[in-house]
Amino acid sequence: MQAEDMEVPIINNLNDNGDRQKPKGKDVFKDQQKESESSMESPNLEFEYGDSDTITAELSELYSYTEEPEFALNRDYFEEDFRSHARGRRWTTLTVDEQKAYVMRLLDALEVTDQDKRLKVARAILYLAQGVFDECDTEVDVLHWSRHNIFLLYDMGIFTALLELLSMEIDNSQACSSAVRKPAISLADSTELRVLLSIMYLMVETIRVQTEDDRPEWRAAREAFKNELGSPLYNGEPFALLLFTMVTKFCSMNAPHFPMKKVLLLLWKTVLFTLGGFEELQQMKVRARERLSLPPLPEDSIKVVRAMRAASPPASAMELIEQQQQQKRGRRSRRSAFVDSLEGDSPFPKKQPLVKQDSLDTYNERDPFKNDDPRDEEEDPEDTDSGIEGEVDPLDRDVIIQPPPPPLRPSTERVNFPKGLPWAPKVREKDIEHFLETSRNKFIGFTLGNDTETLVGLPRPIHESVKTLKQHKYVSVSEIQIKKEEELLQCPLSLGEEEVEETPAEILYVGMLPNLSQYVIALLKLLLAAAPTSKAKTDSINILADVLPEEMPITVLQSMKLGIDVNRHKEIIVKAISALLLLLLKHLKLNHIYQFEIVSQHLVFANCIPLILKFFNQNIMSYISAKNSICVLDFPHCVVHEMPELTAESLEAGDNNQFCWRNLFSCINLLRILNKLTKWKHSRTMMLVVFKSAPILKRALKVKQAMMQLYVLKLLKIQTKYLGRQWRKSNMKTMSAIYQKVRHRLNDDWAYGNDIDARPWDFQAEECALRESIEKFNSRRYDMNKNGDFTPVDNCLQSVLGQRVELPEDFHYSYEMWLEREVFSQPIQWEGLLQNP
Repeated sequence: MQAEDMEVPIINNLNDNGDRQKPKGKDVFKDQQKESESSMESPNLEFEYGDSDTITAELSELYSYTEEPEFALNRDYFEEDFRSHARGRRWTTLTVDEQKAYVMRLLDALEVTDQDKRLKVARAILYLAQGVFDECDTEVDVLHWSRHNIFLLYDMGIFTALLELLSMEIDNSQACSSAVRKPAISLADSTELRVLLSIMYLMVETIRVQTEDDRPEWRAAREAFKNELGSPLYNGEPFALLLFTMVTKFCSMNAPHFPMKKVLLLLWKTVLFTLGGFEELQQMKVRARERLSLPPLPEDSIKVVRAMRAASPPASAMELIEQQQQQKRGRRSRRSAFVDSLEGDSPFPKKQPLVKQDSLDTYNERDPFKNDDPRDEEEDPEDTDSGIEGEVDPLDRDVIIQPPPPPLRPSTERVNFPKGLPWAPKVREKDIEHFLETSRNKFIGFTLGNDTETLVGLPRPIHESVKTLKQHKYVSVSEIQIKKEEELLQCPLSLGEEEVEETPAEILYVGMLPNLSQYVIALLKLLLAAAPTSKAKTDSINILADVLPEEMPITVLQSMKLGIDVNRHKEIIVKAISALLLLLLKHLKLNHIYQFEIVSQHLVFANCIPLILKFFNQNIMSYISAKNSICVLDFPHCVVHEMPELTAESLEAGDNNQFCWRNLFSCINLLRILNKLTKWKHSRTMMLVVFKSAPILKRALKVKQAMMQLYVLKLLKIQTKYLGRQWRKSNMKTMSAIYQKVRHRLNDDWAYGNDIDARPWDFQAEECALRESIEKFNSRRYDMNKNGDFTPVDNCLQSVLGQRVELPEDFHYSYEMWLEREVFSQPIQWEGLLQNP
């Protein structure tokens, strides 16, 4: 994955205001007009962010539409075997003991050597996990029996048996070599793997989701399964590592038949289950701060973001031109009326001095970001920031000073100030140190290092400023971890060994560490291949192995169906990878900051920043409102209801949803990852500036969803000081939105850009210094030969001779020969021990 492949589509074809440069012409004008109209009419999206979508949606995304005939195949194999066992009875009428007996019978049959028989049994188990849908009348019944059967299967030890079969299939060199030689890979090449992964995914996802009516034994089973998946019980490593190995093997072209969508979905849900979701992470953060005796968090970030309202998107260039023309027409008509009224008094009305309008006057009059009523925009066209200031039409000079027309509504409705900023401001310790250092240099002429207590010689306002800063001082868990790491490196002997808690995140990190860069690069390769902006290349990996049928479509309807299936397949892969990377970054950051930093650095070195920007360099509204789904083919709808006849019109129409949940979820995740990578990293922030991310991110503000806008505004905030005064001047709506929605750092001059030349941009030096700290941390905590230089020498003869030495099993057979060769035949000069060396 080369950097130049990603930079070109980002940098080219963009002007300073964030709109694509197109050749001039009537068609282009119409296209721009349509785009501006669609952006102005974009509605608020009723989207609630969470760990995942509804259970029905998550289960349906496991299957591609080309796999639909296999539902009947699973049922047929189950009924064929079950008929001989139950003799005319139905699964739903059996007692629990009878069901357990039958599952035990299937478990024994899984161990046969015949691959075809084994596959039939696995399909019968998959049918049970799918909820014996042939005996159900509604989708609710299917989900109920699926849940019942899955807890039964787990109780009988099916997951462990499936894991052994999965390991065997991964190591099946014959299947890998035949897949490598094939020119085109289809569904048929991954049948066994798909069946096994489907059962395992259904088990993980169903057991992970907790419901109110769960039995006590099910709750106990959930905790046991969670601990089992997170512990190194499978060949000495967690289950997630086996799936990571499958990902790297697929991306290295050694196993092109692996069904990557199912692997990624299972990997994401396994990490989500074992490490915990975002709300659990928030609780873990609270507990970690309590352990370190830190003050509690100023607010619950999840609740604050959920309470936010979306802002109206900034006007595009096309909208600004239209509004200017409307304003001029309105002003000229008002001016003619004004002149007519004065004709009787004097032909030359007295000129008033020109008053320059401030771009923020409109904002002070009324808050445009709190107003979601489109009628307000129609009534107040002059409230829109034109982005062009200074020069005013000479014909309009008289109009500017006229008293405003009477309001159409009471003034109490027009003035809509925010009740308060959503976030409590924060200040870091180093910010206070920097402030005092600057103040002492200015007023006293010398500094006191890191002393933040001594205020002698400083004027009273500085005392008040320091007091205010200290009131909002925030110490993060990461700062404590970095300070403790420095102490451990300085005093390795006196402080002794660090006690490391064996959390699921710690166990996963230790397992991932040897091959971490391979895992990260493999995930980014898959993300690049699935991104809608990526162009197909001959050397890129084929991620469609588990969606393409054996026989390619021959009718238009089949082609349309496959096209929808392929797009849906790619969207699900993006969703799984984005959620997985975000979970890893957030959990590792809480576990230890340097674990987070090494994953971040691998992502940055693998071009993750330009890749995410390339992803957003598209019509993001079209991506979020994409209708790449066929509701009647989604599980469990397709196995319960009669299948209606599909037509080209019904496929084109799609569903009635306002937006696509998974695509909006993916966009927010990718923005959050980008925020994680660039926060407090000057060199990475400059990468955003160099890759011209501002126009790309500004276009993403057209999506009227509060959480997505928040993370876009955060990314714009960190680079505003480097974009120049003209950019800030022509993007005042965006600047106002940043002020309203993003947390404030009290002495951060993000909106002004003062002294920006004082910080040189040395990407390599910053990253090398960080890498050095990471390597010291890893070698101290995880190196098996750690502290070799400090190991004390044992000088006691009895102690040395009393140590147990591991000898090979056959040593006693050759013991006499060893004595003869190593002891008796070697001349020993005893007097040499007494001489000085």
